Amino acid sequence: MSDGAENENNDKQVMNKTKTDYIHLKDADTLAGVFLERVRRSADKTAFVQYDEAQSKWQEITWATMGEQVARWQAAFQKEDLKPGDRVALMLRNCSEWILFDMAAQGLGLVTVPLYTNDRAENIGYILQDAGVRLLLLENDEQWQDLQKIRNQLAGLNRIVTLEPVDPMGLQPRLVHIGEWLPLKGLREPQAIDIPSETLATIVYTSGTTGRSKGVMLSHHNMLWDIESGVKIIDIYPTDSFLSFLPLSHTLERTVDCLLAMVAGASVAFSRSIPQLGEDLQTIKPTVLISVPRIFERVYAKIQDKLQHDSAIAKAIFNGAVETGWLRFEHSHGRAGWSPKLALWPLYKKLVAGKIQEKLGGRLRIAVSGGAPLSPDIAKVFIGLGVPILQGYGLTETSPIISANVHENNIPASVGIPFPGLELKVSEAEELMVRGPNVMLGYWNNRTATAEVIDEEGWLHTGDKVKIEDGHIFITGRLKEIIVMANGEKVPPADMEMCIAMDSLFEQVLIIGEGKPYLSTLIVLNEEAAKEEGIDPNQITTQQREALLDRVNGQLDNFPGYAKIVSLSVIGEPWTIENGLITPTMKLKRKAIYERFADELKGLYDGH
Repeated sequence: MSDGAENENNDKQVMNKTKTDYIHLKDADTLAGVFLERVRRSADKTAFVQYDEAQSKWQEITWATMGEQVARWQAAFQKEDLKPGDRVALMLRNCSEWILFDMAAQGLGLVTVPLYTNDRAENIGYILQDAGVRLLLLENDEQWQDLQKIRNQLAGLNRIVTLEPVDPMGLQPRLVHIGEWLPLKGLREPQAIDIPSETLATIVYTSGTTGRSKGVMLSHHNMLWDIESGVKIIDIYPTDSFLSFLPLSHTLERTVDCLLAMVAGASVAFSRSIPQLGEDLQTIKPTVLISVPRIFERVYAKIQDKLQHDSAIAKAIFNGAVETGWLRFEHSHGRAGWSPKLALWPLYKKLVAGKIQEKLGGRLRIAVSGGAPLSPDIAKVFIGLGVPILQGYGLTETSPIISANVHENNIPASVGIPFPGLELKVSEAEELMVRGPNVMLGYWNNRTATAEVIDEEGWLHTGDKVKIEDGHIFITGRLKEIIVMANGEKVPPADMEMCIAMDSLFEQVLIIGEGKPYLSTLIVLNEEAAKEEGIDPNQITTQQREALLDRVNGQLDNFPGYAKIVSLSVIGEPWTIENGLITPTMKLKRKAIYERFADELKGLYDGH
């Protein structure tokens, strides 16, 4: 038996000795019901870990303490004359208060509306009005000041609570600091009123790339069924430790890092910030990490930058480690035979792979990548280095997970196998359609939009083109994100943009060419990388432009010859949420970018 196979068997034996402690739907079928059951089962165990700035140290919070605090929050809610079904919103960073607010609200039958902390004030105002929010929890004075831009849209709020003291900006009887709002003593115990599992639990506004955001209505059953289906294929143990850094307003983060951990009895630590993520990984040493491709892409770019300055021997050792690790991975899945190269793995692990694993805490057994496609090339590097990446797929409208890879059957180029109990079919246009208990109730106040995505037979049209092979789903493109050039050739802009952005010099990329004779691109350069290479984004020379064009096309070797970028324009300002050019989930707002840079786009096709 090879060393790799022996180690994997040992790992499985250790995990087999670890017992799960799931709260199943038969045990509790509402979010608050799950919370109370977890408090009952695991009172003295750690629920959450967060950094206390005042004391400069990490603090653990037990389930018993969470229960006591939820009772306080519920007593405060009850003073606000709120009724079951009323909407309450929160705009906080990831912290225990986020969970306390949510669980207290759910226990009283209220509907939680999560908001992104970095969303534009205009969109927040729209959501507050569209959802008819009665109470809003803010974090700090910066958020409060930003909301002054839309003061007229806050009229429907009966109460605004802030975690930190803020400048009230005049007489604001509705505004209160949490220290005054929360009573010293809560209810005798946290409550979970008796409501059907199919009752609306939350409205999650999707950050649409065009038009107004739509409020996805998810029931208690939607979310808990999705979790229960997921743990049938991926085990989560009470000994697991999650590190939460994606916004809890993102359904993937909330469902997995919050609710799944609660269902399984695992602990969750809240990362301080993205810049401090590396340090937090070293401190917390998580066993489970939920991420988006951009995080892995950035780490990959840093590795590639370092390799460019390393010696030929160092590069050879790194590449050897990746290739041997990948061979080991394929061998463990029965897709490759045994090779003498596998005997080198202990050495490669010591020299390369182990160091990369330690950067991620050294204990990762599950690293989920979701939200967008992860490049197979990047996945191969991390998996080859022993980082257990499992790519998954879903939509906010499906609570959110549809499929995921598993350790025993991982095809990194795919987005995994469907969750048990889901119905899937592929249309003639190759669109994936899904039907099952995790499909949303519909869009809030928008029957027309609901009817556009859920047909009369209950099939949700995902908008994603797929193929299904060996039981795995492979995303092949988007129905609406295909550029048809003047010559009839079709290209997938998102895939091309992702490949170009794998070069660390290119921070943001947008491909243009609909109805045009050739493809062009708008590029935002990485500020640090551009500075190192002596490039001023605002004063690009002809020679530099040609060099950038060559570099862009060098990233597109795997695309057909007609998918070549002929001209480009470098944009001096980044595309941000604040300037309205990307969504809170970092998707490009193509229409907004087209309008903002109309002159640059016109210049790319002058004379053609």
